[in-house]
Amino acid sequence: MWQRTSSHYMTLVFFVLAAYSTQPSNAQDFPSLPVQKDYTQERVSSSDPTGRNDDGNWKNPIKAGEERTIANLTGPGVITHIWFTIAAAEHYHLKKIVLRLFWDDDQLPAVESPVGDFFGLGLGEYFVYESGPLSVGSQKALNCYFPMPFRHSARVTITNEGKEAIQAFYYNIDWQKHASLPDNLLYFYAEYGQAQPNQGWTDDWKANSDPKVDGAKNKDGHSNYVMFEAEGPGHYVGVTQSIIQNQGDWWGEGDDMMFIDDDKTPHILGTGSEDYFLGAWCYGNCGINPLGSTHPTFAFQRYGNPVNGGDDRGAKWTVYRFHTDSPVPFQKYFKMTIEHGHANHRSDNFYTVAYWYQKGRHKLRKPLPPVEDRIPKMINTGGPTMGKP
Repeated sequence: MWQRTSSHYMTLVFFVLAAYSTQPSNAQDFPSLPVQKDYTQERVSSSDPTGRNDDGNWKNPIKAGEERTIANLTGPGVITHIWFTIAAAEHYHLKKIVLRLFWDDDQLPAVESPVGDFFGLGLGEYFVYESGPLSVGSQKALNCYFPMPFRHSARVTITNEGKEAIQAFYYNIDWQKHASLPDNLLYFYAEYGQAQPNQGWTDDWKANSDPKVDGAKNKDGHSNYVMFEAEGPGHYVGVTQSIIQNQGDWWGEGDDMMFIDDDKTPHILGTGSEDYFLGAWCYGNCGINPLGSTHPTFAFQRYGNPVNGGDDRGAKWTVYRFHTDSPVPFQKYFKMTIEHGHANHRSDNFYTVAYWYQKGRHKLRKPLPPVEDRIPKMINTGGPTMGKP
């Protein structure tokens, strides 16, 4: 029995390694570690070119309103890791500094997001957490491991949309220089979105369980919050979401709905916001607290809830979900949406970054909101103010 099982296992390992040998390796692809590498490892960094110690460019701050290119890469290549840490005194600088990445000859950015949101810090505040693709280390260390292929060139820019200079911007961008890339490698995209607030269809309610709220129907996703839309082919790989509650009670009654190659009917339909983000029972705010905490938090490789603010008005939350185990493919069209409350009755604030890969350019992009509109703030939308006692 052991001999047969061992032989089967070795055959499986062989095929896995063979598959990896034809693809650029990712930092977390442990099965690919023994495979001989045929790329050169490269890095662009904020290291002081004079050999002195001005590594974060303290002598050359990024002025208010300035756009600075921090990387110009010549391909074929794959960015495998981005690390930033920022010395900036301005409040909400994570919302005011914009990260953009450009691939090949596309003049429009494939990635356009406030820098904090891109790394999962959608409230404009630092906290430490770890997932597979994204993590924030102590102190204020921003890390991204999404592989980002490009065939001819890649450009990374930072724009300071704040009112004060960024005193220093440290970065390491690690990438692999390849002789060629497989034709089936798609471009990486990330898009920021927000609703401040979502507009619920009523403010005349006291609890999510009110009959007129609980009995409402939403089969086609009308008025859902839209995380992103894209034309394919491609595949969706995940989202980070932050919330400010403008109303009391549980924010997450809304279902996720994915429209795949059909903009009329959701192909994938969920059962609740925390269910999509792979938690359960209001993350402990439904009164079910087997771990003994009313505001438990967790951060796993593919899903997490690192910020849990309870369910009174003003509560702050962050959740994330990465489909790295099974990306969601689309051939012609994809729209990722989620309800804000059951059938969209709630009026909370959502801040999201969606991540996906696709062939060709992103044609259905949403413009980045003006900097003053991106600053998180609670809105008085009516409705209840308190959660469960």
